[in-house]
Amino acid sequence: MKNIGVLTGGGDCPGLNATIRAVVRKGIKDYNYKMYGILEGWRGLIEGTTKELDMYSVSGILPRGGTILGTSRTNPFGEENSGDPERILRNIKALDLHAIVAIGGDDTQGVAYKLFKMGVNVVGIPKTIDNDILCTDYTFGFDTAVNIVTEAIDRLHTTAESHNRVMVVEVMGRHAGWIATFAGIAGGADIIMIPEKPVDMEDVYQSIIRRHKLGKKFSIVVVSEGVKIPAADQEKAGFVLQSAKTDAFGHVMLGGVGSILANLIEKRTGFETRHTVLGHTQRGGTPTAFDRILSTRFGIAAIESIHKGEFGKIVVLKGNEIMSVDLKDIIGKNKTVDDYWYDIAKVFFG
Repeated sequence: MKNIGVLTGGGDCPGLNATIRAVVRKGIKDYNYKMYGILEGWRGLIEGTTKELDMYSVSGILPRGGTILGTSRTNPFGEENSGDPERILRNIKALDLHAIVAIGGDDTQGVAYKLFKMGVNVVGIPKTIDNDILCTDYTFGFDTAVNIVTEAIDRLHTTAESHNRVMVVEVMGRHAGWIATFAGIAGGADIIMIPEKPVDMEDVYQSIIRRHKLGKKFSIVVVSEGVKIPAADQEKAGFVLQSAKTDAFGHVMLGGVGSILANLIEKRTGFETRHTVLGHTQRGGTPTAFDRILSTRFGIAAIESIHKGEFGKIVVLKGNEIMSVDLKDIIGKNKTVDDYWYDIAKVFFG
């Protein structure tokens, strides 16, 4: 009997519990593995905090958001954590873990790859609502986030039209504007602003003014939080920050671009403008059917990879096929919105 650990790292999202359920059930039913949940991401391996997972442990969690294992943005390879990788290796040996399933985004997989190079048997599963991991068409959590944002845009349409307002909707997306692009297309946004495309505020103003001249007395602007714009008295475009503090992986806290854009638009066009920040609403709640199925397929594929002895891999979706690629191929890079998708969105601008 082999002991297999599973952890969830980074930001939470719908579909994590569905993935855990698939990993545990596949491991126990098909291969008689003994399954352990590692609590709060990589922190659990540093501190040695785990719990055994059986069939009962994962019963009923398929539709639940969040993660029953907890999560954190712990970076064992941060400068202040010089002894953590060795602690992880000791705890893996003490727990007699044959392999670890690491469910998370780029930061989580970056740690997984470094541990793999140190001799740890690791298989990754891609998770992020931003959908910005290379080599996979979709990550679970993305579809749910897009549906949540689309519903919000639908609701904002009616109040914007009733009051003749411009509504600015700020959504998540640090380096990639997938949520803004897909939800903007689905929700009928009039302008979509994403990190991949330089911001021309004059184009934004004129597009809104043209709509009003044509009789459209309202506009919906969807903006990714990672869009860089001139803010306050800055001459150079940059991120709009909630705080300059960084997390364990060096990321600053973004947020507030929607408010600044709303003020700029109202000042320049003269039209009443309001902003809405959807924030962590995009991360919460019940996963869509698509995300439940994708999570399940990823979880099963990860266990099959372990059974075959294929480590240092991450399972991905290509077309309708689940396959695996080397972790090294996805580390430190972002899958960004290409011209194909943005050109589709632009057809409906203005």
